[in-house]
Amino acid sequence: MKTFFASAALASVAVLSFGTAAQAAGPAGTWTADPATGTDLLAPKVITSAGCPTDSDAYNAILTGPGAFASGYAITPTQDPSFSTTQGFPVQLGLSFTDAATELGTTIVAGEYGLTVNCVDSFTLDVKATFTGTFYFTSPTAYVTTDPNASAPSTTTLAVSPSGPVVAGTALVFTATVDPADATGTVQFKDGGDNLGAAVAVSGGKASLTTSALTAGSHAITAVFSSTKAGVSGSTSAASTVVVTAPQAVATTTALSVSPSGSVEKYTAVSLAATVSPAAAAGKVQFTDGGKNLGAPVTVSGGTATLTTSSLDEGDHSFTARFVPANSGAYTGSESDTVNLNVKPFAGANASQTISTTVESGALTISVASNDAVVLPNPALTSDASKLTTGGSLNQLTVTDTRAGNLGWNVAGQVTDFSDGSGHAINAANLGWTPKVVDKADVQTVTAGPKVDPANAIAPGASAPNGNGLASSRTLASAAAGAGVGTAHLNADVALQAPTSTVAGTYSATLTITAI
Repeated sequence: MKTFFASAALASVAVLSFGTAAQAAGPAGTWTADPATGTDLLAPKVITSAGCPTDSDAYNAILTGPGAFASGYAITPTQDPSFSTTQGFPVQLGLSFTDAATELGTTIVAGEYGLTVNCVDSFTLDVKATFTGTFYFTSPTAYVTTDPNASAPSTTTLAVSPSGPVVAGTALVFTATVDPADATGTVQFKDGGDNLGAAVAVSGGKASLTTSALTAGSHAITAVFSSTKAGVSGSTSAASTVVVTAPQAVATTTALSVSPSGSVEKYTAVSLAATVSPAAAAGKVQFTDGGKNLGAPVTVSGGTATLTTSSLDEGDHSFTARFVPANSGAYTGSESDTVNLNVKPFAGANASQTISTTVESGALTISVASNDAVVLPNPALTSDASKLTTGGSLNQLTVTDTRAGNLGWNVAGQVTDFSDGSGHAINAANLGWTPKVVDKADVQTVTAGPKVDPANAIAPGASAPNGNGLASSRTLASAAAGAGVGTAHLNADVALQAPTSTVAGTYSATLTITAI
């Protein structure tokens, strides 16, 4: 269980204002924001697209938007730091969006907030030129500078691998690439007018399908993208022709060995072993003696089939092994060379005893120090104000293996979402770790699991980038087969990255450690 506390304080900022003359502005320009996306807690810079006219010597910035912002708010007073008449220059907003709203006695709401940078004569405050742009708040706490509702067409292209003619049963990979890459939706792969499998969700501008089901013939494959993002249309790729040929039966060879070889006494156990190549060929082997079947057919497993008999008559024997494939369209049959064996008269009786002992199974156990609570320090805001971070170490774990067979073991961990018990959460993927092997027995080979980076302060319910966070089971340490018996002590440093939107409170999560 992990526990942390978070708190935030709002600094007081003075209201800044200025007067403007009624003179009309000169030619207009635009600005770009740094950063282009952010939160209501930021006071970003904007960089003008050009310099101001030469008859101006300062600038100011007016923010307009919903509610109290409708009449315009002087978020940057008249000043001249970085002012230029020859090139674009940065304008620092004097307050964060939240602080500006507080000064107006209101709050930020979702909607469009226009920012106008005025080039002015600092004495008369005449406006000589303006640079305009818009902050789009998609929620009360997050902004972007590109219109989220702007319409954008999409294009879909299809790649097929392998690209040349393939034999029926070959795995084909169809990959659709959708532009723009941030489009969301699904891709339905089609063979002519027929669907190939279910629709595949687009991730990072791509969707893939692997299939081995295409029959012999020519197939026209397309990828049909259906968009779920507002303003982005669906699209269909050009058709890619895939030629599938009928499979050809693979030739096989069969070899036979007989043990003991040469000659044996009657009643001796004789083993006949057939080796079929390639090993993937499925079917059965019929052993023969002098052209007559010897026992029932034996199923091939891993490329081999074996028959043992102690009932051979005295005299000369000629053995062969004949492979019969389960699918004659996939593999051909084959027969081994003849192997001879002479069976001599029985020379005497034999007696035997069986000696046995029992090795107890033993056990694999894992334990943790009696105090299983891990309390992390209060998260701190990063220098760029993008997230809250904290970290610490787990309590030491003891893994003891006394099992027979020296099978080796694996210890893994998975954490639940953090919860404050009041409906607020921190995504489990935001917790990462760096596993450590504290010590081990000399005879053990124990390897710490790979470092797992935390997700970058993603929101509750969001999916983590592949390989990030402990929301999925991750390896803490493993012992190799033949080198796991004994006692080892394990630990891990943990790191947590929480969104700045996390509500203050005590959050707890359960880390489950499993040894197998």
